[in-house]
Amino acid sequence: MESNAERQFLRHTLATLAYRAGKALRGAPDSFAAFDPDKSGRTPAKILAHMGDLMDWGLTICKGKQAWQDSAPLPWPQEVERFFRAIKTFDDYLASDAPLAAPAGMVFQGGVADALTHTGQINMLRRMAGCPIRGENYYRATIAVGNVGFEQAAPAKEF
Repeated sequence: MESNAERQFLRHTLATLAYRAGKALRGAPDSFAAFDPDKSGRTPAKILAHMGDLMDWGLTICKGKQAWQDSAPLPWPQEVERFFRAIKTFDDYLASDAPLAAPAGMVFQGGVADALTHTGQINMLRRMAGCPIRGENYYRATIAVGNVGFEQAAPAKEF
């Protein structure tokens, strides 16, 4: 059985993902969704759709009914909404008294850690596409458990 501290750490990790992904996605031009510098097909829209699928998968793992889905990307604004909706649904489950069917560490090492990695890819693609985000001291960021929406606190220390 997972401890409350493990569950809260998972929730803090989701809040961190929402903060970092929100920063990576905010202000991106519409054309960014289809940016494909090496013609590999892994556009930001496809990466973001995968990230939403990772959140859905993490929730199914928590519920003990692991299921994977490969979603086709929606138009960029709708895909951004879907991603944050998936994080919220995942976080709501973790905030409840419902049991975790898998150890918290395994929940983290699967889809959550992968989504953090993909957030970095989106940041790198933003730079390559000529629409970079500013660096930030994330240690000083205002990240709060349960704050998993698109809108986040203003950066405390950008550079």
